[in-house]
Amino acid sequence: MAITTLSGREFNQDPSRAKKAAAKGPVFITDRRKPAHVLLSIQDYQRLAGQGRNILDTLSMPGLAEIEFDPPKLEISMRPADFS
Repeated sequence: MAITTLSGREFNQDPSRAKKAAAKGPVFITDRRKPAHVLLSIQDYQRLAGQGRNILDTLSMPGLAEIEFDPPKLEISMRPADFS
């Protein structure tokens, strides 16, 4: 995975270069020499964001019924507000 760094000016002058570089790995776009943005391919973004999976898909995975899960009971108590 190649990592490319472009200044904001370079990005504005040649966005197709940034797109081609993003196909090979993340592209860091700097603002005054400090990383400000990252350009990713949609595949990389979806992999990082975990798109395509939701809580229902996760909970319905085969083999999860055999896992013991007994979380401790949550104790919530109320106390008066201190307005002093």
